[in-house]
Amino acid sequence: MSQDNEKYDAIVIGGGIAGQESALNLADSDQKVLLVEKDLSFGGKMIHLSKVFPTLDCSACITTPKMSETARHPNITICTYSEFTEIEKLPDGTFTGILTRHPRYVIEKDCTGCQDCEEVCPSVVEDQYQYGMVGRKAAYVPFSIANPRIAAIDIENCILCGACERACPADAIDFTQKTEKTRVNAGSVIVATGFRLFDPAVIRKYGLGKYKNVVTSMQMERQLVPTRPFNNVLRPKDAKVPDNIAYVLCVGSRDLTIGSPVCSQVCCMYSVKQGQLLMGALPMADVTVYYLHVRAFGKGFEEFYQQSRGMGVKYVKGKVGTIEEKENGDLILRYEDIRDGSVKEETHDLVVLSVGMLPNPEAGSLFAGNALELDEFGYVRQVDMLKNPASTSIEGVFVAGTASGPMDIPDSIASSGAAAAEALSYLKRKR
Repeated sequence: MSQDNEKYDAIVIGGGIAGQESALNLADSDQKVLLVEKDLSFGGKMIHLSKVFPTLDCSACITTPKMSETARHPNITICTYSEFTEIEKLPDGTFTGILTRHPRYVIEKDCTGCQDCEEVCPSVVEDQYQYGMVGRKAAYVPFSIANPRIAAIDIENCILCGACERACPADAIDFTQKTEKTRVNAGSVIVATGFRLFDPAVIRKYGLGKYKNVVTSMQMERQLVPTRPFNNVLRPKDAKVPDNIAYVLCVGSRDLTIGSPVCSQVCCMYSVKQGQLLMGALPMADVTVYYLHVRAFGKGFEEFYQQSRGMGVKYVKGKVGTIEEKENGDLILRYEDIRDGSVKEETHDLVVLSVGMLPNPEAGSLFAGNALELDEFGYVRQVDMLKNPASTSIEGVFVAGTASGPMDIPDSIASSGAAAAEALSYLKRKR
């Protein structure tokens, strides 16, 4: 481990929209900020979305300028593919922790992002950035608008053939790279570790993984973005354009049987959004949403929901019990119609599971001795939710975005501003 301590005014853990907003607020106040992201690119989940509700603004058009501003800010240092561990609070109120930088096996300052290494690489694996719908190479640039646009070698799937080394015009491939650890000191910490998506494969009655034409909402989202893997919306089993699509809401939310009683707050509205986008992409398709309650609680949400109904999206108040596959790949949904209490069946050729948010367990392991308290649902506990929602159980540590609970993008940004303001106030008090 490097003995040289790196010193910053604040550490922001997580490079999603919440982490970027907090970092920019602090940096604009002349604070030196270290932004740490565990992925190969910062940007979080928002950079992978198509449009945002209820305005249908382009998600990448909002996120990409924010990422560029963050990357170019003189007061922000960004460490991607890195993680923080063993953070401790010192007697003087400052913090120290271990920053682990994982090797890309690519010299970052030399890589131009040309993707020549990717073209010649013979090893193909599932592309996690397209949620497994297509493949990628073991030598790859994460996605087209990644920041930084630097290649990486997936060493676990690399066959060490040397083709990438021979093809790289900048001689940037370096298989001798090792994990680096550095001790970092900072005046405050903002936890913006975000959320993880519920894996609906654990609910076996829905058939994800068993039936090819059952997909998750993020897989559908990727089919609707400009950087989508296909030229159209296709069903996976036979690559046909679907014409009768069903959405099943509250998958992994409000469900005590799988230990997730919390409403994720965004599933209803992103399903409404995707329904509208599908009506535009596939004008002849039928879209049906099976729901328990539509929670259109935000500004413009009810109008957005009613607009989708006006466009032809059908809403059925029903609880889906089972999904079964026919020989041709179509799917039979058996559900309880809550309005009349009867059990009914409908056939669809593509089913989308609207998955909810779960807490990111990473937040609980950041601090030595598990000093950061979590609430009963696994999110970072807000000790004063009304007066100071950014405060945590550790003075000087603040929480931003969905690390504290489910919320949409505007609420995440507002939360991030609050966390930055509290961190700045803490820094001034300690000086």
